[in-house]
Amino acid sequence: MSELEGKVIAITGAARGMGRAFTRSFLEKGAKVVAMDISWEPTGFSGDSDKEFLSELESRPDDVIVATVDVTNDEQIDDAYARTIEKWGTCDALMNDAAMRQRILFPPTGRTTTLETSDEDWERMFAVNVFGALKVTRRFVIPMLEKQSGSIMSVISSGALHHSYGGAYHALRPNSREMPYQSTKAALLTMMFYMADEIKDQNVAVNLLVPGHTRTTGFDEQNIARREMGMANRNAPPPMRPEHIVPLALFLAAQDAKSGVTGKCFDTLTWNIEHGLGGPSAWEDLEGFAVSENPSLAQ
Repeated sequence: MSELEGKVIAITGAARGMGRAFTRSFLEKGAKVVAMDISWEPTGFSGDSDKEFLSELESRPDDVIVATVDVTNDEQIDDAYARTIEKWGTCDALMNDAAMRQRILFPPTGRTTTLETSDEDWERMFAVNVFGALKVTRRFVIPMLEKQSGSIMSVISSGALHHSYGGAYHALRPNSREMPYQSTKAALLTMMFYMADEIKDQNVAVNLLVPGHTRTTGFDEQNIARREMGMANRNAPPPMRPEHIVPLALFLAAQDAKSGVTGKCFDTLTWNIEHGLGGPSAWEDLEGFAVSENPSLAQ
């Protein structure tokens, strides 16, 4: 029997990309899933359409709650949480996956400079990526604190990381031109690190996941636009399939603070290698790479 059999897992951004991969994998392991997303309408994302995925979830009413949730909307979060407690009486783990991407604010390439951004840009993105994650966590952590067991997981970006060289810290990839997106991910990283220490005595684990360069919603359109505008990195490796982050998520969802796995930020690709799951080549999305190289394939 899976460690996650019968566990209740809440997921934001569940409709597509990594969120969809999380949702399917947790269900395959016998968990119950609260699938939250701002929209369940078709978007043209590569692979199964949203309508097909929605039908797939709705065919399993005993195992899934499908909830339309904008993480900036308190009423919608409260409603999803109330439905969860009414149906299953608890929540065992939360995955904060929902996020506003840079390309939403600055289509189609997602690239701009900090001085070209407005106050409204920062307020919109922080509302989703930081305050939204905090709002959802505040609700769904309640039963975990009450029963002294649970796991909070949040997805960030490698662009939020810094490394020390010669006594000074440097940003990992400041030339990606992703403000305010990377600032929100850095804020989420710090917030979760502190929260991990704050609730470890209640036996709730708090961890973060850094995915590889992943083909998600809008990825093809963004890369095609960058290539057409001469902004593409022609030496970029193939993107990862969203499923590459699933094994780590399954592992973390089964942890609590007593396990000692809390207050950590995991590099997914490294974790996969360390656990015998293959390096980047094992998870490459070659179709996504082909579309980036030859935009006509996206038609």
